[in-house]
Amino acid sequence: MASRFSGALQLTNLDDFITPSQECIKPVEIKKNKSKPGSKIKIQDDGSYAEVLEGGPLTKLTKVEITLADCLACSGCITSAESVLVTQQSQEELLKVFKDKIEKQKAGDENVKFIVVSLSIQPILSLAERYKLTPEEAALHLTGYFKSMGADMVLDMTVAEDLSLVESAKEFVERYKAAKEGSKNQLPMLASSCPGWVCYAEKTHGNFILPYISVTKSPQQIMGSLVKYHLADVQGLSPEQVYHVTLMPCYDKKLEASREDFYNSLKETRDVDCVITSIELEQMLTQQDKSLQDFDKGEIEKPFKTMELENSGVLLGHQGSGSGGYADFIFHYAAKYLFQVTDAKLEYKSLRNPDFQEAVLEKDGQVLLKFAIANGFRNIQNLVQKLKRGKSPYDYVEVMACPTGCLNGGAQIRPQDGTQPRELALKLENEYHQLPKSDPEKNQAVADLYKTWLEGENSDKANAYLHTQYHEIEKMNVALSIKW
Repeated sequence: MASRFSGALQLTNLDDFITPSQECIKPVEIKKNKSKPGSKIKIQDDGSYAEVLEGGPLTKLTKVEITLADCLACSGCITSAESVLVTQQSQEELLKVFKDKIEKQKAGDENVKFIVVSLSIQPILSLAERYKLTPEEAALHLTGYFKSMGADMVLDMTVAEDLSLVESAKEFVERYKAAKEGSKNQLPMLASSCPGWVCYAEKTHGNFILPYISVTKSPQQIMGSLVKYHLADVQGLSPEQVYHVTLMPCYDKKLEASREDFYNSLKETRDVDCVITSIELEQMLTQQDKSLQDFDKGEIEKPFKTMELENSGVLLGHQGSGSGGYADFIFHYAAKYLFQVTDAKLEYKSLRNPDFQEAVLEKDGQVLLKFAIANGFRNIQNLVQKLKRGKSPYDYVEVMACPTGCLNGGAQIRPQDGTQPRELALKLENEYHQLPKSDPEKNQAVADLYKTWLEGENSDKANAYLHTQYHEIEKMNVALSIKW
């Protein structure tokens, strides 16, 4: 089975990731056998391995286990086997959590997890196309499905997306002003919501590229903070009592959720406990011999106030790309607050390929801002090389590892009718643009959260819950390296 990590984490068709390194820095304790030589390895009927000593009994061998945390601490490869994913990031683990909750409830055990599921818009559109539903119908049936499994709450992620856009825009304005005052490594500001791109940057280009990357958390991780440290408190729970699941369009989001930066060691809990992708959810339904519409529609709960829009429906998108509209929102925000241009028109033109586009803000014949969207590993490499040569003309770049962006994420459901993935992505993009639009600056929930929960836009609490940091991962060679 081919991997569905993004192209930035893969090597052509080898299904190895990051670099062709064959060294793993995971230390392994090698236990020397004091018995006589001449042992053999035998494969058991259940697929396990056993050591057979001459004249002795069978000794079952334990498997070497490598977690995502190990891989993220390594500058080498992530192995091609998808079993490298930690068990907490699998559909099997999610089903186990649901089953465990139901069994405890039947037994009268009150020590059960409060399960919250957050739905991202891209997989909703993918599943809607797969099961021939409208996006709203797909969202409601998904809610019913998760509720039937044992979820306590199912949420959409509009508020987290809006918070991420607003924080990114504010960060850009601050960086732009600092750059004009002579501060280095401020521009271009590079988007940080794609974990595949961030992981590649940390492991391949390190401290050269990291200062350019936005420190605003992705919507997934902001949603994690909202669920574990705001919603949990409202429900009278502590963070570790909440099990938070997100539905995402790519496996790279599992890498993001597994970062140590998003782990609370005091509470021993992650902001996002489990990431399930579009294609994994399809597999879960197939294993149950069910279709999405076989489940009753549920109600997506909105514990955070949302903006008032006529006929807004269940789902809200954003102006701009189907990856979240970062370039679009930040462009208009910067035009307004830096240059007092309130009617800026964002018109993209494709350069060498449709996955690299740029837009310019001009006033009185002067170029004020130059933005770009760079999707796909080839364009990312070109962008980095321009930066290294000091020839990048951009102020901001929306960077996504997958060609055409998140709607074509590596774990989105592949076309069922033989069409090309890019064609399907363009179809989903059209569906996305037809959704009612959220305006982050007018979303009352955002204003309320800044004022109450975050204690002000520039408070330490806002900085902790909305921002993160990146780390250069140096190449290491140790004596205990494993040669694969």
